[in-house]
Amino acid sequence: MGNPLRALLDLPEQERVDRGLEHTPCEIWQQPDTWGTTFRICSERERELNEALRRAGIGRGTASPTVYLVGAGTSDYAGRALAPLLRRRWGCDAWAVPSTTLLTDFEQFHSAGKEYLWISFSRSGDSPEGVAALERALQRSGAIHHLVITCNQKGRMAELCARHPERALALVLDDAVNDRGLAMTSSFTNMLVAGQCVAHLDDLEEFGAVVSGLSACGRQFLPIAAETAAEVTSLGCARACFVGSGVLRGVADECALKVVELTAGKVTTLAETPLGLRHGPMSSVDGETLFVAFLSSDARRRGYELDLLREIDRKRLGRVRLVVTAGDGADVSELADYRLPLNCPMDLPDCYRPVLDVMLGQLLGLFASLRCGLKPDQPSPTGAITRVVQPIKLYS
Repeated sequence: MGNPLRALLDLPEQERVDRGLEHTPCEIWQQPDTWGTTFRICSERERELNEALRRAGIGRGTASPTVYLVGAGTSDYAGRALAPLLRRRWGCDAWAVPSTTLLTDFEQFHSAGKEYLWISFSRSGDSPEGVAALERALQRSGAIHHLVITCNQKGRMAELCARHPERALALVLDDAVNDRGLAMTSSFTNMLVAGQCVAHLDDLEEFGAVVSGLSACGRQFLPIAAETAAEVTSLGCARACFVGSGVLRGVADECALKVVELTAGKVTTLAETPLGLRHGPMSSVDGETLFVAFLSSDARRRGYELDLLREIDRKRLGRVRLVVTAGDGADVSELADYRLPLNCPMDLPDCYRPVLDVMLGQLLGLFASLRCGLKPDQPSPTGAITRVVQPIKLYS
């Protein structure tokens, strides 16, 4: 079949505009080449970032603050994919809490006398829940410090940080990753890489080798994933189920969102952990379902994942089964219809993998969108969803 993503990029410009392919294919394709730029931006601001973390209480040798990773939708999933790395690197509580939850239940997550650091993710910096939550936190509590990772210098969240430099800092990424298509793709992976850089500020130069390795693996993985995604979506599955453990559960969530967003809900999706799927949700894995498993490199997690694959194989569930794995995946060769190696070392920790794995979900969403007769850049013909969520009424 060749590289079907490259084929979309090579279409005449007017045809890409007419078919809603002006931005999304390019934004998916460019990702491995943009991660190095994000690393460079973080390196250039290393001193500022370190000072902001020290003010927040990270690395001072006494009690560490509680860290909340804040965002909505895709930005929330970036936090879910980052939290385990921060817990390991910083030795403190670090949890993803949606901005939509903090807006309605702020008091339940904050106690008097305790310190907090919010790391907020927002492509546009104008998400109404994100802006409102940040404004309220800045107004209500001096015990909360803020780091905002965004792709828009002119967004309201970046402006709020500039007005409160003693407690807030905006890390603004390159404008090229401020996705113009509706679905967040390169913004997701680059905000995640930025978060990984923040986790590695004490050995940032060495972490650069990891970023370079991820970029090299991503360039190899994209054409293979694109060909597989185009082939699988040609089957016309009405459902898609994604499973992953640990940080790869965040990948499963994001992939499920990409497919349902880009198909305007014409393909229904589900995301779960391998063990969680067995408690009821497995009933939805029928003959119209694409089943996708992101397999961990951790032996204990992988054991549970392989058991699930064996059960699905034994029960003949799903129309087509696809696995993504580090290494060659020889242990699943008989359990899946498609086996996608990431071309990364088997011992690459799961916490660095999400930027690679998630590209499969983005591509599945892209090609499923086209199969549904939609325009991927604007896949919601009724306007049910928009690139930036519409303003909301705030209640005190």
